[in-house]
Amino acid sequence: MLAKNTLMKKVPLIFLISFYIIFNFNYISYAQSSGEVPGATSGLNSDADLWRYIREGNKGNTQLGNELSAVMIQSEGDNWRSIRNGPLSRYGAYGIIGILILLAWYYSYKGRIKVSKGFSGKTITRFRAIERFSHWLMAGSFIVLAITGLNLLYGKYILLPILGPETFSLITTSGKYAHNFLSFAFMLGLGMSFVCWVSHNIPSKLDVEWLRQGGGLFDDSHPPARKFNAGQKIIFWAVMLGGLSISLSGWALMFPFETNMMSKTFGILNMIGFNLSTDLTPLQEQQLQQIWHGIVGLVLIIMIIAHIYIGSLGMQGAFDAMNSGEVDRNWAKEHHGLWVEEEDQKAKNADKKGSVNQPAE
Repeated sequence: MLAKNTLMKKVPLIFLISFYIIFNFNYISYAQSSGEVPGATSGLNSDADLWRYIREGNKGNTQLGNELSAVMIQSEGDNWRSIRNGPLSRYGAYGIIGILILLAWYYSYKGRIKVSKGFSGKTITRFRAIERFSHWLMAGSFIVLAITGLNLLYGKYILLPILGPETFSLITTSGKYAHNFLSFAFMLGLGMSFVCWVSHNIPSKLDVEWLRQGGGLFDDSHPPARKFNAGQKIIFWAVMLGGLSISLSGWALMFPFETNMMSKTFGILNMIGFNLSTDLTPLQEQQLQQIWHGIVGLVLIIMIIAHIYIGSLGMQGAFDAMNSGEVDRNWAKEHHGLWVEEEDQKAKNADKKGSVNQPAE
């Protein structure tokens, strides 16, 4: 029970960290524009006034002129770099390493979840070809996007010392192009998966009981479930909403200075009680988009690592669902018993309809 509670607390903690980073970034920008700059003395010749003149251009009255002095020091760039190389990278690494340790501990504690009655030798169709295609299109492109994105964040610390500057530069440049172009495949797979499965992922009272029993992950119970259980529904909506968000921020980064989605988002949040600045420059928009893109990407990577584990090593027979589309009936009855009953009833109704429509000899 303690392990289950610890697991359930990790996801909301990540989201709290994400909001903290954005609020902290916004506060720093506001503080600097309000005069909270290096130097703690007062007077016209103080360090604070000097830095303020440099950053704000003193309304065009400096010898450099407003156009040059306005970009002489771009303070938000320092903030962006400190957040990207600080909390974003640090907590992202903690999350990835943490989920790997947690899954290793769970495997040592539980082992592989096996079909209790063994394989029956009879199968039932779980996913059609179009469903498997949309899943693998989304999943395959996401894996490449995740690897190339992680390389941009951590590669210079891990790969650069091993591969050297030339090889690392070649890999990173190639990865950047792969990241840009495969993002469209990911968005297509995301949309197709939404159309295929949204009707099966509407929350219901059945999900409450599944969650109450922990999905049977810590005992030998098999809570009733239809085509998708509560855990799979959580993954579905996290991927759909997170995938949409990361696609929008990625679009803004791919076509810079053409969107103002962050200021619009802050405006919506202000309508429900927040107090965020919506007066963002195009450069601030890009910096915030990059930070948010990294946050959502890391959260999705952490969740998908757990999803991959359950769908392969963690559960016997689960991989068949997305491999051939056919799963053993005993596996299906144990994990999605209500769905099996629905499918069997559909088959019986189809047989009856066929018998009625068949002409007499």
